[in-house]
Formats: sequence, structure tokens, C-alpha cells
Amino acid sequence: MHKDLSNTFTIGVELPLDNDWTREGQAKRLHEHKPFGVPDMSAHKERIMLADQLGFKVAWVRDVPLYDPNFGDAAQLYEPFSYLGYLSACTNNILLGTAAIVLPLREPWLVKKAAATINELSNNRLILGVASGDRPIEYPVFNIDFDKRAQLFRESMEILKDENNNKLSEGLQLLPEFKDIPIYAAGLAQQTPDWIGAHMDGWLAYPGTTEDHEHRVKLWRSVAGDKPYVSFIHLDLVNDPDAPIVRHRFGLQTGVKGLISELDQMKQAGVNHIGLHFRRNTQPIEDSLEQIARDVLPHFQ
Repeated sequence: MHKDLSNTFTIGVELPLDNDWTREGQAKRLHEHKPFGVPDMSAHKERIMLADQLGFKVAWVRDVPLYDPNFGDAAQLYEPFSYLGYLSACTNNILLGTAAIVLPLREPWLVKKAAATINELSNNRLILGVASGDRPIEYPVFNIDFDKRAQLFRESMEILKDENNNKLSEGLQLLPEFKDIPIYAAGLAQQTPDWIGAHMDGWLAYPGTTEDHEHRVKLWRSVAGDKPYVSFIHLDLVNDPDAPIVRHRFGLQTGVKGLISELDQMKQAGVNHIGLHFRRNTQPIEDSLEQIARDVLPHFQ
């Protein structure tokens, strides 16, 4: 399975494949007495299988250990490694990415074993995105000092990147082997750009405008060369193909032509991959996935 996202431009999806942030989604949430940011996962299997069949490149899942109502986003609800194990059996071709595992809150040897397990079960489809975490309220629960997350991130990376597992006692092995798994950083993970560029295999950059990405890509290329640069768009794809681009936080509302234009500008800026986030999407998710596969993917993939 080809996991190198550099020197190309591809399009993926960010889970959950639900539109719970729309007006209709909010009304449904209130009717079901759910907190804000808790998606409806009842059709998640069918939708990820559809995305796989339609040719989207990567399915990205987030790591939100504990739901914080003040933050108001439970992501895709499920623990990411467990969930990717399930998704690996439901899909055939789509790459499986974490965006991103909060390393300071996890024991690094178990992260390494979990990632190796998913990679093997999925026939080498895992991209391991990692982060330092940004929700201080979670850290006391795990008895972890929030202010030490930069150091803990580096220590975990040392274990993940060590192919020989030198920190294990003689005779011990980590099975299955952790190999051929690219590791991407979400943001700077409390490190310097030089450190991230030298130690990571790719970068998960926060959503932004084309101008934002132009500046960030320039920085990334200066410290990391041609390693993949990945970002995300919170999309509301409307049914009118000629609908103009209307920007909102982290993304845009537009039709197919506007989306193609935006993605083309991202490509020209040096972005290698965009994951589409559909929680603001007012159309049915299935309709938008099929429309993008028919009218947008052929322009780029």
C-alpha cells in the first residue's frame, strides 16, 4: 500500500462522517438530549465503506480521550486505535490516519504496539499522526503534568522512532514489529520547527486559507524538504455547482466549482493532502461524498 503523500495532491475525509454541526443536526441533537459535539455514529460503517469505494485517499480519526463540554467536540467518539482496527476490516484501500494521538497521555510502548497492530491488520495502511495535546483539563486525570508535555512528547518519539528498541531489556521483543509506519506531527507539538522537520515524516497543519498555507508550507519546506504537508477543510458543499465561496472558521461553503478552485490553490501553495471535514455540511453526507468523487477527485487523483 502506497503511503507516501509527498510529490502529489490527494483528498481524504476526517471522521466522523456526520453533519451534527448543521442546524438540522443541532435540532436532532437537542431532540435526542445529546451534548454539543457528540455525533450520530449510526451510519458510520456504511459511510466509511462508501468513502473507501469512491476513492478517497485517507480516513483521519482524532484522539479525544475525555469529552469536555467546554471544548464541545467528542470527535468520532471511539478510541482511535480500537476504531481503526474495526475500520481496517471494513475497508480495503483507504489509508487510515490518526490526527492525532496525544502522546503524553499514553504509554509509548503500548502506542507503538497498537500502531504496529493496526498497520499489520490493515495491510500496511496506517499513518500515525501524533500530538502533544491541547486540553489541560485531561492531564490531571492521567496524573500527567501538562507543563511537561513537550518533554514527554520527545521521550515518546524516541521510543517510536527507534527501530531496534534499544530501551528494552535483552531478549524482549515488541511484536508485531513497528515498521514502514510514517509518523506525522500535528502542529509543532511544543517543539521547534527545526526539531519537527528533522524528526517527523510529515506535518498535520491546522486548517487555514490558501495564504495561511503558503506561509506554513514555506516554513515546512525550509526545515523538512519535500516531506508531506497535510491539512483539513471544514466543508459545506451546497448543491449548486456555481455557488460562490463563503468562508467560515476553518473552512468554507461553496459548490463543486468553488471547491475545485480552492483545492487547486491549495495544491499550488504546496499542500500535499487535504482531509475534508463534513460536520458543517448541510447536504446528506452520502450525496456530498458521491458528488466529490464524481466531479472533484478526477481533477487531482
